[in-house]
Amino acid sequence: MTQYQYYVVLTPQEEGGYTVTVPALPGCISEGDTKGEALKNVKDAIRGYLLVAKKRGLPFFSGVQEIEEVTVVAGVFGNA
Repeated sequence: MTQYQYYVVLTPQEEGGYTVTVPALPGCISEGDTKGEALKNVKDAIRGYLLVAKKRGLPFFSGVQEIEEVTVVAGVFGNA
């Protein structure tokens, strides 16, 4: 299976923790109590998104380039 690299948006939440979205995969979102946990969780969300898209024959868009495993490139926005 071909795997891709995706840019993600990591947003700190006022109540604590982080929300992560994947602009190239509409509706792909995850969260975590720490930055590390949020980034780990979004990798699982990306894998699940791609698996469902493949099973349903839906198109999905690659991120930056093909690589050996799913990785994320995070951007932090909002008040840190």
